[in-house]
Amino acid sequence: MLNWKRASAAGAITLVALGSSVAAFAESKASIDVNVHDSLHTFYAKNPTNKELALRSAGMLVFPRITKGGAGIAGEYGEGVLRVHGKTVDYYSIGGGSVGLTLGVAQRSEIIMFMSQEALDKFIQEKGWVIGADAGIAVVSKGAGGDYDSKTLQKPILGFVFNEKGLIGDLSLDGSKISYIDK
Repeated sequence: MLNWKRASAAGAITLVALGSSVAAFAESKASIDVNVHDSLHTFYAKNPTNKELALRSAGMLVFPRITKGGAGIAGEYGEGVLRVHGKTVDYYSIGGGSVGLTLGVAQRSEIIMFMSQEALDKFIQEKGWVIGADAGIAVVSKGAGGDYDSKTLQKPILGFVFNEKGLIGDLSLDGSKISYIDK
């Protein structure tokens, strides 16, 4: 019982620290742009089909670094861009919290591709977008380096998680909220 209380307290402290540091660590547009460029380079290098898929998409969200951490109670945060036709059109953040079996700290990169104009338009019209609740995303199970099957490619929104670093007992997209950043 005492270990659970310690784990919960550590998780709560992590969540509060992560949440309160968001404003303090908000990146500049230039810094985000450099990180997005580097992440896209890595993403395309993992599988040549990734670039072809990106060119076919109506738009894509690119989050170069999402940090998630906690012990029982966890939080995550990252900043990225919405790119349409290869150009950055807006800046977004991704964040979330959870209570459960999360343990550890990790970072990852994430790309969400809108494979239809309708899916992109729906995302842009929303004021807040929660993955799993507002939109079903087909997560490519082998990450950025895997091959795609024809059924996956028919989905309107595809999600890729790659560049995982650190140790954490839970890495998922569901429950993450994507919000517009007015920079």
